[in-house]
Formats: sequence, C-alpha cells, structure tokens
Amino acid sequence: MAPGLKKAPKKNSRDEPKHQSFKKTSKTKLSKHEPKQVTRREALPMLMEDDTPDFPRGGKSSLSRREEDEVRAEVDAEFEAEERQLKTKNKKQKKSYPMEDDLGSLFGGGITGKLPRFANKITLKNVSPGMKLWGVICEVNQKDLVVTLPGGLRGLVRANEASDLSENEVKDSDGNYLSSIFYIGQLVSCVVLQVNDDKMEDKGKKKIWLSLRLSLLYKSLTFDAVQEGMVLTAYVKSIEDHGCILHFGSSSFSGFLPIKTQTDIGDAKMITGQLLQGVVKSIDKTRRVVYLNSDPDIVCNIVTKDLKGISIDLLVPGMMVNARVESTIENGIMLSFLTYFTGTVDIFHIQNSFPATNWRDNYSQNKKVNARILFIDPSTRAIGLTMNPHLVHNKAPLCHVKIGDIYDGSRVVRVDKGLGLLLEIPSTPVPTPGYVSIFDVADEEVKRLEKKFKEGNHVRVRILGLRHLEGIAVGVLKASAFEGSVFTHSDVKPGMVVKAKVIAVEAFGAIVQLSGGVKALCPLPHMSEFDIAKPGKKFKIGAELVFRVLGCKSKRITVTHKKTLVKSKLGIVSSYADATNGLVAHGWITKIEKHGCFVRFYNGVQGFAPRFELGLEPGCDASSMYHVGQVVKCRVVSSIPASRRINLSFILSPMRAAADDIAKVGSTVSGIVERLTPHAVIVHVKSKNYLKGSITMEHLADHQGHAALMKSILKPGYEFDKLLVLDLDGNNLILSAKYSLINSAEQIPLDLADVHPNSVIHGYVCNLIETGCFVRFLGRLTGFSPKNKATDDQRVNLSEAFYIGQSVRSKILNVNGEMGRVTLSLKQSSCYSTDASFIQGFFLLEEKIGRLQVSESVGTDTNWVESFKIGSIVEGEIHQSKDFGVVLSFKEHNDVFGFISHYHLGGNTAEIGSVVRAVVLDIAVAEQLVDLSLKPELVHRIKDDTSTRQTPKKKLKRELSTDLEVHQTVKATVEIVKENYLVLSLPEHNNAIGYLSLTDYNTQKLPQKHFMNGQSVLATIEALPSPLTAGRLLLLLNSHSEVAGASSSKRAKKRSCYNVGSLVEAEITDKKPLELSLKFGIGFRGRVHITEVNDDDIVEDPFSKFKIGQVLTARIVANANNQSEKTKKTNQWELSIRPTMLSGTGDVEGAIAKDSFDFSTGQCVTGYVVKVDSEWVLLAVSRHVKARLFLLDSSSEPNELQEFKNRFHVGKSFTGYIFSVNKEKRLLHLVSRPLSVVSNGKLGNEIVDMDDPGITNSNERVAEHIHKGDILGGRITKIFPGVGGLLVQIRPHLYGKVHFTELADNWVPNPLLGYKEGQFVKCQVLEIGNAVSGAVHVDLSLRTCLEGIRSQNSVGQVDDVDFPNKRVENIEYLHPNMVIKGYVKNVTSKGCFITLSRKIDAKVLLSNLSDGFVKNPEKEFPIGKLVNGRVLSVEPLSKRVEVTLRSVTSSGASKSGLVDLSSLHVGDVISGRIKRVETYGLFIIIDHTNVVGLCHLSELSDDHIDNIESKYRAGDRVVAKVLKVDEERNRVSLGMKSSYIRDDTSSHVLSNQNNFEVVDGNGASDGSQISMPEENILCGIQDAEAVFESGECPILAQAESRASILPLEVALDDMEDSDSDNMIRTQEHVNEADTLNEKNKRSAKRKVKEEREKEIMAAEERLLAKDKPSTADEFEKLVRSSPNSSFVWIKYMDFVLSLSDVEKARSIAERALRTINIREEAEKLNIWVAYFNIENEYGNPRQEAVMKIFQRALQYSDPKKVHFALLGLYERTEQHDLVDELLEKMVKKYKHSCKVWLRRVQSLLKQGKDVQPIVNRALLSLPRNKHIKFLSQTAILEFKGGVPDRGRSMFEGMLREYPKRTDLWSIYLDQEIRLGDVELIRALFERATSLSLPPKKMKFLFKKYLEYEKSNGDEERVEYVKRKAMEYVESSLT
Repeated sequence: MAPGLKKAPKKNSRDEPKHQSFKKTSKTKLSKHEPKQVTRREALPMLMEDDTPDFPRGGKSSLSRREEDEVRAEVDAEFEAEERQLKTKNKKQKKSYPMEDDLGSLFGGGITGKLPRFANKITLKNVSPGMKLWGVICEVNQKDLVVTLPGGLRGLVRANEASDLSENEVKDSDGNYLSSIFYIGQLVSCVVLQVNDDKMEDKGKKKIWLSLRLSLLYKSLTFDAVQEGMVLTAYVKSIEDHGCILHFGSSSFSGFLPIKTQTDIGDAKMITGQLLQGVVKSIDKTRRVVYLNSDPDIVCNIVTKDLKGISIDLLVPGMMVNARVESTIENGIMLSFLTYFTGTVDIFHIQNSFPATNWRDNYSQNKKVNARILFIDPSTRAIGLTMNPHLVHNKAPLCHVKIGDIYDGSRVVRVDKGLGLLLEIPSTPVPTPGYVSIFDVADEEVKRLEKKFKEGNHVRVRILGLRHLEGIAVGVLKASAFEGSVFTHSDVKPGMVVKAKVIAVEAFGAIVQLSGGVKALCPLPHMSEFDIAKPGKKFKIGAELVFRVLGCKSKRITVTHKKTLVKSKLGIVSSYADATNGLVAHGWITKIEKHGCFVRFYNGVQGFAPRFELGLEPGCDASSMYHVGQVVKCRVVSSIPASRRINLSFILSPMRAAADDIAKVGSTVSGIVERLTPHAVIVHVKSKNYLKGSITMEHLADHQGHAALMKSILKPGYEFDKLLVLDLDGNNLILSAKYSLINSAEQIPLDLADVHPNSVIHGYVCNLIETGCFVRFLGRLTGFSPKNKATDDQRVNLSEAFYIGQSVRSKILNVNGEMGRVTLSLKQSSCYSTDASFIQGFFLLEEKIGRLQVSESVGTDTNWVESFKIGSIVEGEIHQSKDFGVVLSFKEHNDVFGFISHYHLGGNTAEIGSVVRAVVLDIAVAEQLVDLSLKPELVHRIKDDTSTRQTPKKKLKRELSTDLEVHQTVKATVEIVKENYLVLSLPEHNNAIGYLSLTDYNTQKLPQKHFMNGQSVLATIEALPSPLTAGRLLLLLNSHSEVAGASSSKRAKKRSCYNVGSLVEAEITDKKPLELSLKFGIGFRGRVHITEVNDDDIVEDPFSKFKIGQVLTARIVANANNQSEKTKKTNQWELSIRPTMLSGTGDVEGAIAKDSFDFSTGQCVTGYVVKVDSEWVLLAVSRHVKARLFLLDSSSEPNELQEFKNRFHVGKSFTGYIFSVNKEKRLLHLVSRPLSVVSNGKLGNEIVDMDDPGITNSNERVAEHIHKGDILGGRITKIFPGVGGLLVQIRPHLYGKVHFTELADNWVPNPLLGYKEGQFVKCQVLEIGNAVSGAVHVDLSLRTCLEGIRSQNSVGQVDDVDFPNKRVENIEYLHPNMVIKGYVKNVTSKGCFITLSRKIDAKVLLSNLSDGFVKNPEKEFPIGKLVNGRVLSVEPLSKRVEVTLRSVTSSGASKSGLVDLSSLHVGDVISGRIKRVETYGLFIIIDHTNVVGLCHLSELSDDHIDNIESKYRAGDRVVAKVLKVDEERNRVSLGMKSSYIRDDTSSHVLSNQNNFEVVDGNGASDGSQISMPEENILCGIQDAEAVFESGECPILAQAESRASILPLEVALDDMEDSDSDNMIRTQEHVNEADTLNEKNKRSAKRKVKEEREKEIMAAEERLLAKDKPSTADEFEKLVRSSPNSSFVWIKYMDFVLSLSDVEKARSIAERALRTINIREEAEKLNIWVAYFNIENEYGNPRQEAVMKIFQRALQYSDPKKVHFALLGLYERTEQHDLVDELLEKMVKKYKHSCKVWLRRVQSLLKQGKDVQPIVNRALLSLPRNKHIKFLSQTAILEFKGGVPDRGRSMFEGMLREYPKRTDLWSIYLDQEIRLGDVELIRALFERATSLSLPPKKMKFLFKKYLEYEKSNGDEERVEYVKRKAMEYVESSLT
C-alpha cells in the first residue's frame, strides 16, 4: 500500500485536489497497514489546497487520459492485493464491508487514492454537529418543527432555533408563532446543533436537533462575498409601504425586497418573520443593502456561478450548480462542480424516479447535469447532491400515498442484491416509487433476494413510512403486516379493543406494544379495577393482554386494562357529539366534589353528575359511596356539544312520581326521624310516595346552641310536626325546622318575581366571603349583602358577626331582573324584629328539648312542671347556702331544686332548714331548676290575690288579659339576667312576670347590651301567656327609648348616697388578671385594682381566693370623674378591699385623698406585671403609678434572661429597686438588685426624666450605680472581626466591651467560638471610665475565675508559670524572660503585634517570629492565633513590650549578638555597602558585621539632594559616621556628610564588629528594626541631650536636630507607632487623664493632617513658583502630569488670558472639563466657576454667555452647587438685580433647602429690605424639622446686619414653644452679649436660670452666666451667680 500512496500524488498531483475532498476519512476507517504519520502528512496540504489552489482555473489535469488510466489501474491492483490479504485474515470483515460502507462512512476510501465504492449517505451513525442539511418540513407544532432529512431521517427544530428574530418581532394574530411563518412541505436549509440519545424511547435511538437560524447557515458570508445573481435566503423583518426589509442573520448588512417583485407563491400575503428566497438584483455598497427578487421562476433557475476561490463554508444546501459526471459508483454517481468540488449523488436522488438495473447507462462520463446540494459535512468535507426533478425545480416531491395503505400489483423495478427492492406503487394520479428493505420482504429470513424476486414481478405491499425529501415510500411485504388491525397510529381509534405485549413496567404505568410496532401507555390507575401496590406482578414483561384504547392524541396512545371497560358492551362516548340524551355508557370517576362527581369517557370527553343524580341516600356523602378511578355506568341526561358539557346521572331508570304526590318547595310537611348522620338528620316524610328528606344541623333551630343540643338528643322515631321544604334534591327533600322560616313560610320568596324592594323577609345565611354575605330563601333564590350593608358597625369582621346557617331578617335593597341579582341589607337598624317570634321560638324549642331530656331519664317525674307555674307561690326548704345565693329543695319533687340569689332574698335571713314561700320567676326544664324570689313586692302580690279571690287561677288570667294588651308599652324592672333573655317584673301591672330577648336574629353573635338587676327598662308587650308562648308573657325591648327614671325601690333611692369613702356591698361579676369587676347598688359598677387587695404583704395571686358572684365589702376610693373616658364606660368607681381601708384603723381619708408621687431612687417597691414585650416589662405599682423593668435588669443568669417572657406573666408580682423616676409620666424604672452606694457615700434621689431627649445620650448617671466587680446580665450585640472582641449591652442605652483576652478562662485557640449575636451572657465589670465628651466606657469580662486578677495587686510580680490563665493588666508586672501567652493582633511584613491583655500589647519582630525562616507571616500567623513567647524587653514609660516567639536556645543565641553593639560608638567612621535605597534615606550594611544602619536623607550631603535614587544605588560602597547608637532598640543612625568625615581627623573605620542584625546567606536582611519613625528619632534626641549640653559634639547635635525633621513623604515601614497608638487607645478610657490625652492626640493628628495638606499645596505652589511655566508648551507638560488638578488648569487659563487670547482660554476650559475624571466633582466645579468668570468678563452679551455655560454646567454637576457658584459670581461682581432674580428661582426650585432661604434673607438684609415676607414664605415651604435652624440663623442675621429687635422677637417666639432648648438660650445669649446691653443680658440670664430644666442643662446655663460675670462683672456679681447655683442644687435635692 505504501508504494501506491507515493505514486498517486507524484503522477497526478494536479488532479488530486479534485478528489481529495471526498477521500478523507476518520482514523477508525484507516487500514491497519496505513501508517498514521502518512495520513497526517497528506491531510495538511489537502486542506490548504482548498483555500489556495495552485492549479489552473478549471482544474484540468496535465496527464493524458492514457496515463491517468494507468495510474488508476496500478492503484486498484495494489488495493485489491491488500484486500485479498485482509480477507484471509478476517473473513468477517469481508462480509460486513459493504454494509458498513453503505450505512456509515461518508468517504469509505479514505486517502488511499481509490475512488469510493458507495455514494455519501447521511445516517444516524455519521450525522454530527455542524453539518448543513437540506430538508422539508413535515410537521408544524406549537413548540417545535419536524423536518424530514436526506435518507429518511427526522430532525427537530425548537421554536427559539427557528429564526433569528424574536417572537415579539413576529406579528401573529392567532398566537401560534411557528405556524404563522412555516408550512408543511416547505424546503429549508438546516444546521445540526446536537445529536443525543432519547432515553425515553428505544435505547440507542438518537434525536437530531437542528437550527434554521441564518446566522449559523451564513456564518462565513460577508457583505463583500455577496454578488449579483446569488440566491440568498432571508427573513422578512418588517413590511413597509414600498417593500419588505430583510434580515440575513448578520447585522453587517441588510436586504430589501421591492413591492413590485413580491411575486411569492400564489397570492399569499407577506408575513413578518417568514423565510423567503430571492436572487440578488443589486447591491448598495454605501448603505450596505442588498436588493432581492423573489420570483419563484427566476429563483429556481439560478445556477451558482463558478467563483474564484470559493470556500466550502460558503456552500449552502439547496444551492443549484452545474455539474459534470466523473464516474458511476455502486449506489450512485460522482459529480464534480464549481471547478474543484466533488460530490456524490445517491441512487434515490438521480433524475429517474424508477431507475432500473441499467441506470448507469444514462450517465456517461463528463455528462453535464444540473444538481442541487443536499448536504455538506465541513468536518470531512463530504458533499451530497440531488438530481431529483422536483428538488432541482426547488419544490418538494408530492406524496400520493398514506402510511398504512395496501397496494396490490406493485411492480418490482429493481432488485438490489443484499439490500432490497425498488417498487412502482400504482398510486393515483401518478405511480409512486417505493423501496422495501431486505428485512421487510418476508417474515422469515431471506438470504438470496434475487432468487425470490425478479424484475417485473407484482407484489402486495403495505406503506410503512415516507421519505418526504426523496418522494419515496417505504414499504413492507411481510404477511404479518397485513393481518393486524393496527398498523400505524392512524389505525388506532378510541374505544377499540386491541391485543398488546407488555414491554416495560414503570412506576407511572406499563408500556405496551400493539401489532405493527405501535406503542401505548397503560397508566397505573388503569392497570386494574382496584389499586395495585406491585404492578410488576400482574404485568410481566412479554405477557400479551387485552386492552381498550382510551385515547389517541398527538401519537400518544393510552389504553386501559380495567375489566369492566374492556368487556363493556355499551356505547362508546369518544366525542361530545356521541353523548346523546338517554345514552347509557361506562365511564370512570376522575374527581369527587361535594356537589357531584366528574366522569371521564374516551378521548378526553368529560361529564358531570350532580349530587342528586348520584343515587345517594339522604345525608350520605358521595366519597363514602364512590372512589376516584371507579368504573360507573351512567346515563346521559343532557348534552351541549358546542359548550363541551354533558350532564350525567347514575340513576339509570329514575322513578317518576305524580306531580301531586311530590311536596312543593315552600310547603310544610311532617316527618319522622329515620336515622342520624354526622352532618344531617334523615327524615321519612309522610306522603303517598316514599319520600325522604334531610335536615342539616343548622336548620334544627334558630339559635345556634339549641341546634347542636337538639342534634345530640334526637333519636329515630321522633316526629316533627312542621317542616318547611326548602329545596328538592332529586326525590329527596331539603327541609328546615327553623321556627322563623316555618312561621313566615308564605312571605319567603321562591322566585325573583316574588322579591319586592324595601320588604323585610326571613332567610338564612348560606355562605360568607370577605366582601359580603349570601342569604338564601326558598329553592336556589339567593341574595347578597355587601360588607358595608351587613352590619351597622363597619369595623366588625363578617365571620365574627354571622355563621353559616344563621337565621336572619333581610331588607331588600335592589332587584336586578336581567342579571338575577338581589342586593340585601342585614343591618340591625333596618331589620330588627317587630314581634316576639325570636324569643317565642326559643322557649318553645327549649320546652321540647327539656321534655326529650326528661323522657330519656329513668324514674324522673315528667309532670313536675305543672306544679311550678310562672308567678305562682311555692313552698321549699333551704337546703344549702352558697356565696352566690340559696338552694332550696321540695318535698314532693326530690329531683327539682330552687335557687334564690342574694338580690332576691329581700332582706330575709337564709337559715338552712327553714321553710320559705317564694314566687316562681323562671323554669329551666332541662336542668330541673326553678328561679325563685323572696322580694316582698313580688310575694305579697300573690298573697293579696289569693286572699281576695276565690278562684285565683281563672281570675288572674282574666285580670291579666284585661289589664295587659298586645303592643302596649310598659315599664319593667330587671329581676334576672339570663344568658339569652331577661326576666322582668311589671311594677305598674301588679308585678306581672315577663320575658325579653337580649339578642335578635341578626345579632346572635354580636356583643350583647349589659343589664343589671333592678334596672328599669321600657318594653312593648308582644304576646300574652298561652300554650304557643310556653305560658309566658313575651315583651320586646324599646331599643330607642331611654332607660326609665329612678326606681321606686329603696336601693334606688340610695343612688345619690354613694361618695368617696363610702362602704358598699358589691358582687364580683368578672375576674381579670389585674382587676376585679364588681357591681353594687342599682346600675353601679366598679373595679378593685390588684394593688388594692392587700396592704403590704406580697401575694403571688391576690385574686385566687375570690370567685365570680361572691359578695364583698369594699370602700370607694375614687370617682369615675377622675378617670379617662375609656374607664368611665366600664368602671364608675374605684374600690379597695385592703384590710386597713375596710377596718378604718389607718388614716382612711388621707389614704383616699393621697394622690402624690412620693418615690425616691433606691426605694424598694412591689408591682404586678401588666404587659410583657420583647425587652420590657410594664408593672403596676399602684392604680396610677406604673413601672418599667428592662430585660437585662431582671437577672444576671443567661438561662433566666432567655426565658424572660416565660418568667413574667400578666399578674405576677415583682419586687425591685427604683433606678430612676419620671414624675410627669408617673413612671418608675426598676432594677432587680439594690443600687450601689455612689462615690460620696450617699444614695442620690435625683428626679430624672427618662423621656427627656437631653438625657438619652448621657450614660454618666447610669454608670454611677455600676461598679467594678458587679455581676451583670448582658446581651451580645456585635462581634468585632479579628481580635476586636465583643460589644455587650448591659443597660437600655449602655454598652460595654469585652476584650478578646476576656472571653474565656483559659488561653484557648478561638475564644469567640460559641458566641453569637443576640446571645445572653453573664459578665463582670472590670473598669468604668468617663471621657470628656460624656461617653462612658465599660470594660467587661466573661471569665468566671477572676481571682487571679484581683490578687495580683497584693501578690505583685509573679512568674506566669504559676498562674497560666491570668491576664497581666499592669506593665510593671512584666519582666524580661517572663513566659507569656497572647493572641496575634496585627501582622505586617516586618513582624506582628500580639495582645497580652486588654491593656497591654507586645511587638514581635520578624526575626523573632520563629526559629526557622518565615516566608509568609500573614499566612503563618493569622490574626487571632494563640501564641506562646517570652518577654525580651519592657519600657514602662513608653508602654512598649517586645516579645520573642523563638525557642529558648535560639533566642539566647540571638541575644548574644546584641551585646556586641556596645563596640559601636558615636563618632566612629565606618565603611559599608548600601543595602536598600528609600525616599527618606539609605540602609547601609557595616563591613565585617551584620549590622544595618540608617543614614537619613538629611544626613546624606551638605547640599540638598533632589533625587536620592538617581545618586545612590544598592550595592554602592560608602563611608559614614556613627551619629547615634540605641542599644535598647538595636538601632544605629549614620551620617555621610563630607563635613563629618573631614572634621573628624581622629576617626577610624571600624572592622570586625559584632553582629547587630542577622543577615541571611544571600546578604539580605529583614530590616525590620531599621525604619526611623518620628517618635523614635525624638526619643534618640532626648537620650543624647547630655552629650549636646556638654558641647562635646556640636556638629552631631546640629545633625541630630536636623535629623529630627522628617521630609514630606516618608514610608514608615514599621507599624510600631500605629499599633502603639491602638494599644494606648484601648487604655484611654481608664481615667480622666487618659481621656484628655486622647483628645489632645486627636487634635494633634487633625493639625498634622491639615499641615500636611498645606505642605502639599505649598509644594505645588513652590513648584509653580520655582519653575513657573512661561510658555504654552510648559503648561501643556504640566497639565499632562496633573490632569485632574483644577489649580493647574485655571493657572493655564490665566496665562492665556494674560496674552489676551480669550478663545484659547475657552478651549482650555472645554479641555479641562473633558479631561478631569468624572469622579472629581469638586475639581470640575472649579473649572465651571472659572468658565463663569471668563464669560462674565469677556462674554458678548455677557449675561447670555454666562447663562449658556450655566445651563451646560447644570447637566454635568450638582445643580444646587452650580446655582450657588453662579450666585457667588453675581454677589462678587455686585450684580444685585441678577442676584435677586437667581435667588427667586432658587427658592422655588429648592424650597426645602434652608441654606437657600438664608441666602435670600442675607441678600435682602444687605439691601436694607424687609425680610418678614420671605420668612413667612420659608416657614410654609421648609419641613418642620428645619424651622428652628432657619429661624435661629435668620435671627442671628438680624442681630448682625438687620434690626436686633426683630431677632429678639424670633428668639422669644422659639423659646415660647421650646423653653427647654438650651442651644437656643445659648445662641440668644451670645447675640445679646455681642451687642453689649448689660441689663438686658443679665435679665435674660435670670430668666434662663429660673427655668425647671434637667441638672445637666442648668449646669450649662449657670456656667455660662458665671463666665460672663467673671469677664464683665465684679466679685459681687460672681458671688451672686454662685449663690444662686447653690440654691438650685439644694432645692433639687430636697
């Protein structure tokens, strides 16, 4: 094979490019004998030749035909020889070769030089991403397209890949995006996106995902490559008046289709987004627009031109080319086209649709044909072509057959050996070519196809599939294919019975295969009649079962195996049209609702069976009879196919009763209880037919309580006399036993015509929603009451006012006949009862319930009621005496008891065993209880009657009937208040007994009106005693009448006798956690506060011994007139039951009158919890005094703080100590522990207003009661990062800090572990400090063992080994070699700082971090790491500690080198080498030592050095003089001035010095101790003072003084100063001295910062002054170096203006605005101001020029600042008119800005104008929080430049409103002091110091007064002020 490979390129090199494009193959197709390197070597030039061909145009070979044939023969001979060798080694390969070549390889021949035997074919094996394919759309779905590809493959196009245009850009009225722009049969060019396995179907089957986006198809197409005559595909982007704008997927150019050339197919309308093809008509290169012509006839005839150097990337499927036949191959033709491209045509794509065996004869070599590109594979450069006549004419082949069709007499056209048969199918109107694979010709295996089938034979074929692109049908000849009823999806019909084989069982169901290979799904619910837990047992894979098809939608078939459905002989309902009335069919239940069932049929048809058609028993639930999935037989009642509705019935043959026998809605019937269900009572209705009815529980009674009770006692057999038929449910009746509905049945409407506006009718609530209430009448007639019409009180929630089933009276507001709506009102004011039907029904039903209960009791006398008539006298014996009354027993009726309340004893003594005669007031039959009365006026009435009348009963009734009349208004007295009604007596009518309801129909759930015994009311008689009223006199309350006047009873006469201090007998009516509610007298109410129960004894629950109804003796201590309006409504009197108050032993009158607020700080008080929130407890100390307890003040134990809310419940007692007092609010602040003694030994009782804003920020007094060592409870509010520690809250506004070393007892690696924000902790106070600013610093500790710290003061200096957990608080206790522990606080490249305690930090140099080399200190020593070390040195004065972390041996070795530092002396001259050059000096390594010294910049030379780096470099040899040696800090200062070396004649160069600093092997030092901060240099100066004073070294003294001044920029590498400052700051709050030091340091730092800024500015000015630019070029250089400096730009403009070049100045301003960074707003604003000045000076006209720049500046800078800048310009140039005009605009634009209004006021004052109108305008515009600021500043301006009296008036007005604002007093006083009127000033001071202000504010005023008198008064005035201040202090303490 190798020789062949060499010969082919040598002999036919020019012809090779023509064949290379189809001879490439993948590595897997190479022969084993082909070396891989040859493949790579040959492939590279082949690829290059495509782009840059080196042969003449046309590609003609230079060899003759004979030479070419010889070469081919030689190559073929070598190939066949090698093939024979392969056959002998592997016979299987010979057998599979043609099949593999046919199915997979796109170029089977590789690069062997031999032509391919087979045409290129696209199969699932070789399709790959990036391929370009031609296809035809066969399906258009909502979300994707299905495209038929070459070879019968199918691809999918997602909606987002169908177009480059978005869905929003495509206008579609139908809402279907894809169907509007694509159609079936459309030819499209596709790009393969990906190929993936479809795991849901057959394993190994792949899905081909395609894209139709032109941006991928024309990826390589550029505008320059577009030429006239090309055919391009484009989207219609938009439709305009003259044509369509086209989009080619690229934004580089666009297209246009003129309207005159829009000759699209037919008269189809152009749609936005559709694809169209067009010929390039012209090209507008300027606007990059391509003009197209879309005429189909022109497009289909356009042939692609033979362009020079065309790339394969520009080839597009569907492109027509002129081709030439190269040769014929086994299954197709090889063509060459476009000069140097070669492609193949499959046999199915040649010109003849029915090619016979001799088809090759029609294609001789070099024959010219027209073909279109079918596919392109860029990876293998394979190209497929088609010569199909339909496709060549750019149309998809027509299909005249359908899948599943059977054709007899199909003629065999060609037999392909080993492959299949080509048939001519006799379809109409023209025959269709068909192909049958060898696997589908027979059921058995066919080995030799050509023997069984001959050309010309006729066979019977069934269409299996279609290849739309080729126009070929795929057939099958198997006999089994003709047997089954199901061959394709189209053969499957809903309802048909099929046999199928189970192929898979999943959790969701079984997948089965029908005959013909069609698959279907049997869902899990349809696998059996009942639920099956393990479907795999019944449905075994491979089993053949019988199924019935449920539905077939979008090729998704579902079947059922339910036996009832499969064997059903009933009709099939597969559409809504099939559901005819009366049809009986099987279905299955899909959903069960309360009102019915949903039933599913075949093909998704669904119906509904109402509840009354389910055949249920009355009261039975549908879910108890049926279940989801159950197969039911149902009857179609009605069907509306257009609405897709079917009404069903489970009653197949309904009983039809006569119309007269069925009870009508609204009629009354009687019935007997048959049975009871959980929700209803089933009743057998007495009628001719067997009717049943149901009564829901709500319809058993009008009262909710009675309904539930009636339901509980009903038994089968009970007979209802009257029941109202509410509705019909089939043959069942919906009934109601409500008295209100039965009584008014004739008035209740059944139809909308019966409803009349403004009428009030009875109904019941059927539903409640948030917006209203639905009320139902008879049948289905329902009204709606909106929420605003439902109740009189709009705040009431409807669910709290009504319940479903409630009887209501409703007023008709509106009736809408068209919409069938009724609007109601349920307001009690409109629907109140006008009769006593409500209470009448109540008593009648109560009597029934009582009789039913008595009948159930065994041995109970049922006739006892006859002995106790209402109003009769009965005789009984007192059986028991209770707190709430007396219980009587009766001899004749042992089971009946009587009750007499204290109110009805009538002053009689109740002795047990005594016999009394009492009058009957009320009877409770169910409880067998009789309410009696001994009141004389009631008992004597009966006695008088019996003594004067012979026949008392008859004559009593006669007298009542004659004396009382219905609708008569009477005055009644309340005798008994029951839960639902009142028992009344009629004093003016012989004290007759009557009954009155407390509620009405619509107010059953609303709060009732309260009545008291003895209260008089006005009522109307509605019913006289009769059996219909249960023998009671019924009344109706006059709701709008006033309560009757004073009663004639003796108690009523005493009403005016109750005064404060009176003793009363009161009855407990209610018991609450904090008070008892009592009633006494007639209509009087009162309360006993929880603090008025006991004297001084603390009782946990003072109310535990009291019960409701108990009578107490109490004393009135306050009247309701002193209470709030809210209290007046509920309690009229304040009572007390304290023993001292009742006995009168104490000062009762004084205690009652006492209303003072006498509390002092530290006093112990007791209160009861009123309210508990998240952080505070509110307690009641007395009736008028409240107290607050903070969460953290309640305990110091964390677990108790966590359970804060559980520990304090309402009513719990608590004893605490007063921390502060608020007299105005009568509020105390309590703490749980006694307050500590303050510093002077006395406990203050200062009154503090806790709500005063001046006190909130002052924690000084709060901290007075916190001392060192106190144990407090705290809450973590913040966890600081690093070693910052914790911030812990210990008071409402006081926080303490816990240092990192105070978090744990032991030294642990991570002490913060276990702490979180919000956690409660127990902490100890370590120290408290006060700053000058008033801030309080509290240091806390969370360590539980702090004895070590406390004993340290006495023990003294102890080695750390003895106390490993102690914290060293004092630096004096540290000493060298002491072992310490600490946490890393800060890490730098020079070392780190560690914190030893909250007061001491230590420094660790880099060299002392470890024994070994530390590469990355930040990584090896992270912040917070626990380290162990030893102290190296301690400096108590500077509070500096140096520590080493090295081991003892290594640290000792390093210390030995430090001793040799003493050999260096001041004045020694040394030589050395520069180690490092810095901006502030040189680091020099001294020769023969490892010592590194610093030579400061000021000591380098006698002359000034501008650039140190240019003069000195690292490694240079230098000579220097030792200026200073600091052995303690291990530092050496050097000098290199020539005067030092020259003057010191006795100097010598040191050698053999001891090591000072260890240098590594490379000669580099860490240099950690070399940096020279200012503080260290100053220390060095102090150490050398003695030398300087002795005058021994004046030159050095001068050098030291100069060395102490640092240059402007010094890089301080060492972190000593900053960390030392941090260390000092942690101690600054210890005492006042440290606080002052902190303040001084802050001010010093501020001054240093200001001085540094001044130095920088001075440096810039010096730079300009020294080298002041004098030319434009120098200024240009300067602005380039400082582009963001407005100073430089303005100087540049000033320079240009000095040359009178105004335009140049303007251009520079514009440049500056463009150049300066946008973030530098201040710099830009400076340029705008300079620009304003230029235009103001040189603009023409000036004002317009300035305003033009001003408008521009507003767009780029802060508008407010720009306005102020322009205002400043006008003010400086004294343009007053423009100032006023601008200010007027500003106060309108910035009306909320105080600064703008003040500028307006200032401007008016300068002009001497009145400012009062502006002040008034400003106060209307400004927010209220800015009024004080504006008025005070305006007043100051008046004092300074206006009328001082106006300023005084403003201050006086503000002080009248805010008299406690000391800041206003201070400003006012300052202005008066400035004016100097002494008498006025002193009068103002006297007013201010006479105010009642907090002590701190008074201290401020007295101090200011005293300072004024010291400076302006005499000694007498000074003493006067001091004396007045003392008087204030004394008065405040008393």
